[in-house]
Amino acid sequence: MQQELLIAIFTGLGAMLGWGFADFFAKKTIDRVGSIVSLVWAHLFGTLAFSLIALYQSVVIGQQLSIPTDMAGWGLLIFFGVLQALIYLLVYIGFGKGQLAVLNPVFASYSGLAALLSITLLGEKVSASILLAVAVIFGGILLLNLDSQALRSRRLNLIHIPGLKEIGLAVILAAIWTVSWDQFVGGKDWLTYALFMYIFMTLTAVIISKLQRVNLGVVKPHLWKFLILIGLGEVIAYSAISLGFSVTSFTSIIAVLSGAFSLPTIILAHIFLKERVSSIQRAGTFIIIAGIVILSMRN
Repeated sequence: MQQELLIAIFTGLGAMLGWGFADFFAKKTIDRVGSIVSLVWAHLFGTLAFSLIALYQSVVIGQQLSIPTDMAGWGLLIFFGVLQALIYLLVYIGFGKGQLAVLNPVFASYSGLAALLSITLLGEKVSASILLAVAVIFGGILLLNLDSQALRSRRLNLIHIPGLKEIGLAVILAAIWTVSWDQFVGGKDWLTYALFMYIFMTLTAVIISKLQRVNLGVVKPHLWKFLILIGLGEVIAYSAISLGFSVTSFTSIIAVLSGAFSLPTIILAHIFLKERVSSIQRAGTFIIIAGIVILSMRN
């Protein structure tokens, strides 16, 4: 059990770092080429990286890939890929309509909702100390994504916030995707299943770009490295979360830790882009670290 807990912690942190790095590098591309172009090219590079890893495992290591043999399995892989692509699209639409500072903490709540669903509906068994740590980390995530100026705004109307409907729907779908992916990939070949899910997600993103008639050829040469790094970050995140879900039963820990991806993004933006870190974000950072310490000290 202790080894399983450590795997859950490390895979959750791996997903957090992967998505955090991807979001940081996305800052370099989205404002220049748009969210859809960034999404498509980053996922194409991610698909290539995933495929090379699977090829290395099959040819060099000699470990056979476990490919679904039934239509239901393939149908679910398509479902998870399409759903995740739609979640990305909803988030981009929501952020495009409203204030990032207001909507960020709303979207960040998906990890807590996923943990709640896993514990209450799916019967995940957690001790009091783990439940405390998960609650602490989730509280830190919300603080990390809050903006003090947005909180002080007296004109903030929670009912009529632009983009809230899209972000709210994305929160629900992301939580459902997380707990459902955990149930689906549990005990299976996590790498192969993550690969095919990611392929279907990429294909969906390409189809969306075609339907919206987005010009994918607008990327300048100096931006390619950032798109590649976004894809690599995504591969790390989906590999980590799929590995954790496959070999452990600590869904809530992995979901909440992976949902703290804003932490590395904020730290990197502060170091390299000189972005200001508010006192609320500092408090959120320390609270998340405290929650991780509580998890790691559990006997």
